[in-house]
Amino acid sequence: MNHSHNRFGRKLRKFGPLYLMMIPGLIYLAINNYLPMFGLSIAFKDINYRKGIWGSDWIGLKNFEYLFKTSDAYLITRNTILYNVAFIIIGLVVAVGVAILLNEIKNKIASRLYQSLIILPFLISMVLVSYLVYAMLSIDNGFVNKTILPALGLDPISWYNEPKYWPYILVFVNVWKGAGYACIVYLAAIIGIDPEYYEAATLDGASKWQQIRKITIPLISPVIIMLTLLGIGRIFYSDFGLFYQVPMNSGALFDTTNVIDTYVFRGLMQLGDIGMSSAAGFYQSLVGFILVLLSNYIVRKINRENALF
Repeated sequence: MNHSHNRFGRKLRKFGPLYLMMIPGLIYLAINNYLPMFGLSIAFKDINYRKGIWGSDWIGLKNFEYLFKTSDAYLITRNTILYNVAFIIIGLVVAVGVAILLNEIKNKIASRLYQSLIILPFLISMVLVSYLVYAMLSIDNGFVNKTILPALGLDPISWYNEPKYWPYILVFVNVWKGAGYACIVYLAAIIGIDPEYYEAATLDGASKWQQIRKITIPLISPVIIMLTLLGIGRIFYSDFGLFYQVPMNSGALFDTTNVIDTYVFRGLMQLGDIGMSSAAGFYQSLVGFILVLLSNYIVRKINRENALF
């Protein structure tokens, strides 16, 4: 008994400062991430503000019918999944490619400058991004309609009334804004690779492309898999600002810009039923959780070392 007590005391003295530093983070995690989970009960209740959350009547799965029985259920589900698949794949290719290019810049000042410029869009508010896009695509004064299209001999386009262009516009805006963050993560992983691998490959006559394919990509694959799994976990979520602010909530674009998050928001504004929106959030979280488990299981079957858990 004394032996185990002394061992605990030694560990406490050794790691005590680390435990103290961990407490604020744990408190924040509990308040921000775990206490709100009690609100999941809202998804199964007919909320009556006079009775309160706990006093409101249980209605089972009726709030979920709002998502599954609506005529737009297929449309918003299709848009949400396809956009996120495009964001994951194209974002991955662009981020890894730019990270590899940045790693080839040997001038430290130029490298820091390019890194700052690449991550800058990630730090910009989506509201500001929406006005930057509007400055480019405005029907009357947009840079594209006033400068680029006339130079190509093309007629101006009413961008905010033409749904067919918006899948490309939204993918471009998402990659432009978000790839910089992932790029810095991949760059940090690439910098951590032992230079001796590249020196040995150079002595063997390997080209740059062969070094990237045989050394860089395999060695940063754990980071790629981790970020991809996190992206898959949020495949039923959408960046609300991207799909609501950037298209300026244009009704003509709903067929190509309406996703689960914007649909629920518009429904909440019209009906004021927080039970329905809570049901949608619960559904998204549950599907994301299952997808992460399934994806991680597949990764474990292929290569156990690259799995998250």
